[in-house]
Amino acid sequence: MQFNGFSQRGLTFLQDVRIQNRKDWFDDHRHIYDDEILTPFRALVTDLTQCMMLIDPEFETRPAIGKTLSRIHRDTRFSHDKSRYRSHMWLTFKRHSKDWKDAPVYFFEIAPDFYRYGLGYYSASRQTMDVLRLLMRTEPKDFLAVAKCSKSPFELVGESYKRPLIKEQDANIANWYNRKSFAVMHTSQEMEMVFNNGLVSQLEKGFKQLAPLYHYLMRAEMIKRNPEE
Repeated sequence: MQFNGFSQRGLTFLQDVRIQNRKDWFDDHRHIYDDEILTPFRALVTDLTQCMMLIDPEFETRPAIGKTLSRIHRDTRFSHDKSRYRSHMWLTFKRHSKDWKDAPVYFFEIAPDFYRYGLGYYSASRQTMDVLRLLMRTEPKDFLAVAKCSKSPFELVGESYKRPLIKEQDANIANWYNRKSFAVMHTSQEMEMVFNNGLVSQLEKGFKQLAPLYHYLMRAEMIKRNPEE
């Protein structure tokens, strides 16, 4: 095991980024980012890799920025927010995809005052959601059996349509069916957990719990790519 936890110094750095969002400040404090944020994130990815490969051997698992790790530098070209740096960072486990926003992804994210983890889409396309809705309609019992894995400690999140897409639908299915995109995640402000290697076990347990849902979403991916099969 390589991961020994994040540090208060690292979380304080992320807090300071919110205020001191300037290149000169970041350059002066980059060693904190490297030592207290990037290094433990790389170790966390390494420690989770064996567990994640059992869920999907095709996951990208290289502990590198742009592979499993997010960039702290923001792309401000198309954003009204011109802040240079993020005050939070995350890791992902997903298959290689040109359109990663429209594919299921496991994630863990840390900020100065909370952390969260789970499974879902960054922004599922209408096509992806239509395939999932078709599966929900034609195999409702199978879907509900899979959806059970997303119970506590996770919650379903994502914007819903203002009007139900189908009237008088089973409420348990409708809660998913009417989402424009979704994720199931656990969010906590009990930051003590991130300061030790117990975080690895917590993430492994949660990610394994969500494996049936992940495979269901990947089934939808296969149907979307090969609709005639």
